Amino acid sequence: MQSIVCRGLSKTYSKGSKALDSVSFKFEGNGILAIIGRNGAGKTTLIRILATELMPTKGTALINGIDLIKEPKKIREFIAIVPQEAKAVHWLTPKQTVVSYLMYRGIGFSQAKIKAEESLKKLALEKQINKLNRLLSGGTKRKVLVATVLSSGAKIIFLDEPTTGLDPISRSDLWKLLNTLKKEYLIVLTTHYLEEAERLADKIGIMEQGKLLAFDTLNELRKKLKYKYSIKIIGTEIKINYKDAVSINGIDGNQQILTNENRSSQISQMLIKKGVKFSTNMITLEDIFYYLVKKSIIEENEDNDES
Repeated sequence: MQSIVCRGLSKTYSKGSKALDSVSFKFEGNGILAIIGRNGAGKTTLIRILATELMPTKGTALINGIDLIKEPKKIREFIAIVPQEAKAVHWLTPKQTVVSYLMYRGIGFSQAKIKAEESLKKLALEKQINKLNRLLSGGTKRKVLVATVLSSGAKIIFLDEPTTGLDPISRSDLWKLLNTLKKEYLIVLTTHYLEEAERLADKIGIMEQGKLLAFDTLNELRKKLKYKYSIKIIGTEIKINYKDAVSINGIDGNQQILTNENRSSQISQMLIKKGVKFSTNMITLEDIFYYLVKKSIIEENEDNDES
């Protein structure tokens, strides 16, 4: 069984900036673990440490039971990563891309060609196998990169913001692919697309300022939040003063009120009387994310004021 266990991972860079702050979690089995957070939240630093590209300042992690600090070379045999900045080389074909990657990992040319063809076929890229990468669509280029890491035989795959910059159709195609692959692999992906994590992830980690604010399935995250309903108010702002309701600013700039079922009904009736446009739904990952991040920022500011 594939597994990742983090124990108090921290990373402080030379100038004193703390990228990770005592991150601990456990994920076992195949599936997708999505790490979400704003830019600078520590997602990429976490991925780089787990992929043995970067050593933590404190703490450790076990990949399939192996300590990444003590035996990083052994871990590299069964993991693979597509970094955020990775791009398919324009003047190579998909087949050449995969073959060169496998040879870099120490596999002979003849075996690399066989593995490359098998991997590209698995991702339905047979027709593009000998086309130049520069002639492929953005979504197909990303699939070539995924095919590259899968060709290694690694069962733990790290994808750092794999759909950034893709158009909606290409992103949807890659989501379908990842949903299929997660039955056979443990995939760790970072993303700032909340819908992506909501649709793909078996477990979700929410990061802010290097800290892991929450780590669980979406359903369990919903249970931990005492607010079950979200009222989205469009084009205006309503002041509320209820102990069982909280107002936050949504990703689109509209006001969102998180509350319980009874208060949701009461607020909805008030908004109808005022002629305010709104919608009411069960809370989404977006609601949970912004609530936890806002709460974390407030607590951090309070701690700084006290000091």
